[in-house]
Amino acid sequence: MTDIHYANREPNLESNRYYRQSLQKVRECVEVMNREKVDFLIEIGDLKDQGDPPDESETLSYLAAIESELQDFDGPVFHVLGNHDMDSLSKIQFLDHITNHGQYDSLNYYSFSDHGYHFVVLDANYSPDGSDYDRGDFDWTKAFVPHQQLEWLKTDLALTGKPVIVFIHHQLDSAKVPDDRHCPVNAAEVRQILEDSGKVRAVFQGHYHAGSFSQINGIFYYTLKAVVDGNGPENNNYAIVELNDEEPIKIRGFRQTKDQIFK
Repeated sequence: MTDIHYANREPNLESNRYYRQSLQKVRECVEVMNREKVDFLIEIGDLKDQGDPPDESETLSYLAAIESELQDFDGPVFHVLGNHDMDSLSKIQFLDHITNHGQYDSLNYYSFSDHGYHFVVLDANYSPDGSDYDRGDFDWTKAFVPHQQLEWLKTDLALTGKPVIVFIHHQLDSAKVPDDRHCPVNAAEVRQILEDSGKVRAVFQGHYHAGSFSQINGIFYYTLKAVVDGNGPENNNYAIVELNDEEPIKIRGFRQTKDQIFK
């Protein structure tokens, strides 16, 4: 699931964001994931939002409330950082108040292997000069994956012999989406690294709330629809991804998210 944007505030009708309802929407998702006994649960960024006007302690309370709902999942929980996660907070603050499974606490990008697959989590929440997004001091239309992280990515991909699934909040398929403001400015460079490895099967993304799908040079790019958009539980969005080496990748969508098969 992605773009939860939880905050205990009134909805923004212009942007169709019902912040307060995200608590119940996440609760529903976790109940389904527990019932289906999935191997792990991952949220792909913008976990929380902020008040108007923003207040740091209030923002931390929103983060604590929504993180508590996620941690009701009976298994490993992982996080991907989104730009709104650094509204009112530093990146370090955000990381200090979430829990990633295993040894990945306090890491904004990392990788892990499970059930014969290698999973990579990237962070594009940097300005083009390489500085971290920090307490709202950034231009969200100019995300960037810095050199150090790209070098780590090359090494990480080279070391695995497993098929790879990538998670990132921002969209990497910049030439294939309606609004490339949602893409890192160096998205093409990141895609080239993924393609050169010959190991990446799919990239799962958020950020663009309407969702999208594309295939570029043999890699599937799937952007999930946002949880926060729309009034009522019927306007929730989450999905189960089914991976099997011998079959296409299958998406089982819930609520407004449709089923899909990556052939």
